[in-house]
Amino acid sequence: MNATVKTIVLLLFMLMLFGIIGLIVGEFVLGDWMTSMIIFLSIAAVINIFVYFMSSKIVLWRYKAKIVSSQEAPRLHKIVQEICLKADLPMPRIAIVNMATPNAFATGRNKNNAVVAATTGLLDILDDDELKGVLAHEMAHVKDRDILVMSIAATIAGAISIAARSLWWGSLGGRRERGSEWIILVAMITVPLAAMFLQLGISRGREYFADREGALMIQKPMALARALAKLEKGNKRRPMETGNPASASIFIVNPFRGQGVLTLFSTHPPIEKRIQKLEELSQTTGYIG
Repeated sequence: MNATVKTIVLLLFMLMLFGIIGLIVGEFVLGDWMTSMIIFLSIAAVINIFVYFMSSKIVLWRYKAKIVSSQEAPRLHKIVQEICLKADLPMPRIAIVNMATPNAFATGRNKNNAVVAATTGLLDILDDDELKGVLAHEMAHVKDRDILVMSIAATIAGAISIAARSLWWGSLGGRRERGSEWIILVAMITVPLAAMFLQLGISRGREYFADREGALMIQKPMALARALAKLEKGNKRRPMETGNPASASIFIVNPFRGQGVLTLFSTHPPIEKRIQKLEELSQTTGYIG
């Protein structure tokens, strides 16, 4: 129910932001705020329906993830199957992303049509226990129904960014009232920021929870801690060069590297704090791993 509420909030939030953009375009560019709002709200409604049913396919397509069989990826299938048995979860489809950046993500509407994906870079640098920790983290997202919420949040953030840019470019060629360029500029900046902060609020807390639940699934918190340390170094050394930063929240660590103040707006909590919490969990439970 919690995931359902979050999904509804996200979709309503998208409607509201598109409505605001439509109002500004109509009032200061087209001269007809009512028609413009109806158009933008209709666009948002269509996107909402599309995102709900297609967000996972969009993510898989964007990163060229290939669904693989147990014959093609026996190591991945074996580890995920072990985790599913322990967590009493249905076996998801397994995908591989041909990318040197070490990372992983899960997507899908629910646990019955989930997909867990790993990059080739991830498979190259982790041992089996560390890989099990990463995949258990992703299966924790599946178990807690985070995958739909995170996929929708990522897609909406991208859609809002595109809509805000279209607001600016549309204003250049349209009718503008005197001084309206400042209102348009403020909206172009604040609307994507609103979408981003909502995404941050959803994503950061879920990463801590998935770390904890995934570590408990396999009873090896330190295996996940070691994996996170390796992934942090690997993604700094080889950040992702393709894809949309709006989708960073679906990955186990941020694959896109921002510098300076941009790190304050990361969709993921600092790796050091995540590792610290896993170390505390290991001491509390007695699980070493």
